[in-house]
Amino acid sequence: MSDLAIKAEGLGKRYRIGANQQPYKTLKGKLTQTAATPFRALRSLAGRNGHHSSNEHKSKAETIWALKDVSFEIKRGEVVGIIGRNGAGKSTLLKILSRITEPTEGYADITGRIASLLEVGTGFQPELTGRENIYLNGSILGMKHAEIRRKFDEIVAFAEVEKFIDTPVKHYSSGMYLRLAFGVAAHLDPEILLVDEVLAVGDVSFQKKCLGKMEDIGEQGRTVLFVSHSMPAISRLCNRTILFGDGHIIHDGLTHEVVSSYLGSGLGNTAIREWNDSSKAPGDDIVRLRALRVRDQNKQVAATVDIREEVGIEMEYDVLKPHVLVPNFHVYNDEGTCVFILAEMHTEWHRKPRPVGRYRSTARIPGNFLAEGSLIVGAAITTFVPYNVHLYERDVVSVQVVDSLEGDSARGDFAGHYPGVVRPLLDWTTEFERPEHLLNG
Repeated sequence: MSDLAIKAEGLGKRYRIGANQQPYKTLKGKLTQTAATPFRALRSLAGRNGHHSSNEHKSKAETIWALKDVSFEIKRGEVVGIIGRNGAGKSTLLKILSRITEPTEGYADITGRIASLLEVGTGFQPELTGRENIYLNGSILGMKHAEIRRKFDEIVAFAEVEKFIDTPVKHYSSGMYLRLAFGVAAHLDPEILLVDEVLAVGDVSFQKKCLGKMEDIGEQGRTVLFVSHSMPAISRLCNRTILFGDGHIIHDGLTHEVVSSYLGSGLGNTAIREWNDSSKAPGDDIVRLRALRVRDQNKQVAATVDIREEVGIEMEYDVLKPHVLVPNFHVYNDEGTCVFILAEMHTEWHRKPRPVGRYRSTARIPGNFLAEGSLIVGAAITTFVPYNVHLYERDVVSVQVVDSLEGDSARGDFAGHYPGVVRPLLDWTTEFERPEHLLNG
């Protein structure tokens, strides 16, 4: 058996703006449309496939390519992020992989049972109850009635719709609809799960449930494709990420590298940069920069760090002539805002000339201080009296800070967007005084 879950080769999807086109009908679409009839209709439809309508109105229609020449392979058990700006082709790709639409050119081979959550309630039949929709979706996935029944209680508990499970889903709120849709897609043992921006809606507790469930699925060795505009969520869940732009793959690689590329730093989000040739290294005849590294709390070079853990920024440099020097770091976020400047102060070298030799200076930033997101670090070495900048190298390394949803960071139980250039976890005190009229009563 091949270790590939998905293989796409030369995928392209062309749309004709202004033309009246008959949508491509899939087996899933036909099953969903007929779900209001008795479930025995499912058996009779199981072998049918939809076809293109040949009646396309082509006059004065503008042609655009939502996807063009897209090729990639995804192995079994990979959890892969899909990112890109609106209109980049992400959702079109998932619709092709889900067999909701067919490609104009190329092909996608999919090995394994696939479930998708592309929008709220995808595949649900509004007239059917929550219970009936669970069994319908399981049947579409090729599951037997007994298999669905074994998962039923778990799905209902996850979705928190026990009281409404026998109510037609057309009466559900959007939150209930989404919880049940995600519960069905994630719990019915798909070998491949496609999820499109599920974290954009839903309450805080549901978002945390979704992230936790997708982590569980990945740890079970199943394949996940996760489309999201949330870079922290992508960083938490995915080791590999594919960046789309204008229908093409721009970057496919390690998540921290691709996220950095997407955010526009142009660094490839490298946690280490070294200059082996001193003559080409930044600096002057006093000092030369040799390396900059980001290290996690275990002193390992790391491009991604947990928001709760200490991170070290390390500068290695050669002093060529004795001089009073102050190493310093300039830290920016991905919006170009200066978060802070770190200068080496109050050490044994404060206001003292440094002898010729190699030095390694490290600034340690405590856990629960930085905000999540990409941080870009520049390096400088300066003399303050008289003031002189011996070297200043912008945007040398960068690091992705990933927040936790475990409730023990400054985020607490809040799962939504949390602004700010830093996110310190500070000590709080609260004093309570009972109203005097209650004390006297």
